[in-house]
Amino acid sequence: MKTNIVLAGFMGTGKTTVGERLATQLGLRFVDTDHEIVRAAGCSIADLFAQQGEAAFRSLEAEICQRFARRAGQVVATGGGALLNTNTKQAFMATGLVVCLLADIDTILARVGHDPDRPLFGDRDKLTALMAARRAHYASLSNPVETAGRSPQEVTEEIIRIWQQR
Repeated sequence: MKTNIVLAGFMGTGKTTVGERLATQLGLRFVDTDHEIVRAAGCSIADLFAQQGEAAFRSLEAEICQRFARRAGQVVATGGGALLNTNTKQAFMATGLVVCLLADIDTILARVGHDPDRPLFGDRDKLTALMAARRAHYASLSNPVETAGRSPQEVTEEIIRIWQQR
């Protein structure tokens, strides 16, 4: 039985904000894999990228995601590229309801455009290219939920409806 809700999607789509609300309203534990990576690495994600590179980050991310995929009764907010790893994607799909949060580039820029802790975040052109590169991946995930122009509570309520209908 799928006992977890896993939030995927591009950075700035609301995974952490909505995930915290979902966990509270459903009485589940909340896990943010980016926060777990920071805890395990002992430094920020930006510093991990700068000091050890993206490959080291992705390796640690996969390890942490696998650990949480084996647990039950939680809402897991993943990093924007976490489910690009096939093993991570399969593990989460086996144990959880995977919901892909979506937003347009203007919404994402408004939400996180000035966050120095986002190492893959660049100017609008870089962001557009990264979104385009991940578009097919996000389209392959089940349960897309649009977040642009909606409050976190509206998004949370939609995901709860999906969860209750599974």
